Amino acid sequence: MKLVFAGTPEVAVPALDALLASGRHEVAAVVTRPDAPAGRGRRLVASPVAQRAEEEGIEILRPVHPRDEDFLARLREIAPDCCPVVAYGALLPQKALDVPARGWVNLHFSLLPAWRGAAPVQHAVMAGDEVTGASTFQIEKGLDSGPVYGVVTEEVRPTDTSGDLLTRLAFAGAGLLVATMDGIEDGSLKAVPQPAEGVSLAPKIEVEDAHVDFAAPALRVDRVVRGCTPAPGAWTLFRGERLKLVQLAPVPDRTDLAPGELAVGKNNVFAGTGSHAVELLWVQPQGKKPMKAADWARGVRIAAGERLGA
Repeated sequence: MKLVFAGTPEVAVPALDALLASGRHEVAAVVTRPDAPAGRGRRLVASPVAQRAEEEGIEILRPVHPRDEDFLARLREIAPDCCPVVAYGALLPQKALDVPARGWVNLHFSLLPAWRGAAPVQHAVMAGDEVTGASTFQIEKGLDSGPVYGVVTEEVRPTDTSGDLLTRLAFAGAGLLVATMDGIEDGSLKAVPQPAEGVSLAPKIEVEDAHVDFAAPALRVDRVVRGCTPAPGAWTLFRGERLKLVQLAPVPDRTDLAPGELAVGKNNVFAGTGSHAVELLWVQPQGKKPMKAADWARGVRIAAGERLGA
């Protein structure tokens, strides 16, 4: 099939690479978000998908919005058979959905209908799911509600951050997307409507959602930190300033600390929660780089009874 691939961040690149390597389909163009300011100089930088497409000499379409008439006209000129999508980052209007004869097929990082929305992997980690995965489905007007072509499953490991899990899903999902394109092309694959039961939503995780409440049980604290790593980054307050919590580990046999109360050993920093303590492993003070929690504690000289939180 002739394909137009839509995607933007690094997590979409493995799928693009897999389609290019398949040898069965032609990636005629990519659609991606416009160049965005990045770094200290706020210089405009092309998306990872755009950079990869440029290396391959593939046409790049960067509409400000996919309803732009110039973009729609060019898409009609290319006349793709199908448009695979991975984390494109914008809603597709009906006029765009109508262009490819075999529609737009999205690779979504959950086992639909669970975790429909922008942040499925983060929500899966924060909810304590033991198994998640990726799904390919036909895009329709509803939010991630279209019929499903295929799935792959992936175990959520006890120490997984959302970044760890998303990296594995990006590569597993790339193979699923290629298999889905193959099955659509030869007619061996038919999309199946999603069940009405088991729907859950995964809206974007905002900075406030990543604020760690140390009155919660240690299990919840650990899940929030892992689910919000690397973005937007879990945080708390220490002496009135924001402190990012990069990595911690539950310590079930220590129950002597009040929620948020800190205790410093020679090479350890512990904090109380609503159940048992957690050990802070890596933190990031405001305006500084991530550092070992023990080094941070030595630098700030934590006094007895000091706490994390408001």
